[in-house]
Amino acid sequence: MEPSARFFLHLADGPTPINTANSVVSGDDSVDQHSYVRSMPALQPSLAEVAALVGNPARANMLQALVDGRALTASELACAGGVAPQTASEHLAKLTEGRLLALAKQGRHSYYRLASPLIATMLESIMAVAADGPARYQPRWRGGDALRNARTCYDHLAGRLGVAMADALVDRDHIALSEDGGIVTPQGETFFLSFGIDLRDRTRSRRPFCRPCLDWSERRTHLAGAVGAALAERCFELGWIGRMRDSRAVLVTAKGERGFSETFGILPTA
Repeated sequence: MEPSARFFLHLADGPTPINTANSVVSGDDSVDQHSYVRSMPALQPSLAEVAALVGNPARANMLQALVDGRALTASELACAGGVAPQTASEHLAKLTEGRLLALAKQGRHSYYRLASPLIATMLESIMAVAADGPARYQPRWRGGDALRNARTCYDHLAGRLGVAMADALVDRDHIALSEDGGIVTPQGETFFLSFGIDLRDRTRSRRPFCRPCLDWSERRTHLAGAVGAALAERCFELGWIGRMRDSRAVLVTAKGERGFSETFGILPTA
């Protein structure tokens, strides 16, 4: 199989009608239009509340430490946030109450993880927006170029490796991606089976099956959802990639260099 051409380095005016339970009345009638409008946000998720939770620097660093899908203790997250343990506990309580984090207890220890893959997607999207912002707001790299080459984004692969894999799958008509969703083609189903992934089991999950995820370092999309998670899991099983200690970065092994080249037409080089 010939390598693909894509490579990645080492890795309103006037009164308006208002709906009520029994009728439709205009803004000039007896219903207090202003109090009606003020009451609506209480019925919807609060964007400002979520933004305030993420916007605190210590909490943002804690959330970033969990984007790779791991569960960490309060002490570990205090270190990630650069705050004292007591302060970290206060931040973690707010994040848990805001349903951004989930708490699990094992014996005497308590572990925190992101409440869902949706939280990781939100954080990656914020990072992508921040990277295009004014210089003083641009995020700093953690982990050097290794993090940019290949890393985990919750439970799927991101960085140059993740983007290159998504490109290869699209170019070979194994998957088709739109702006907010994707499908696996019949050729793709055959490919995944030959690669050791049975996607039939993945369709039973409540999470999205196949979708693009904006990569904040590459400004392009990598593959997320159940399909993206299955690919990452399989690459770890095959020994193609390995985790770096205390980092979201992953390293491509010598076995992985051969595997990615032969299977996806990707040439990870030093």
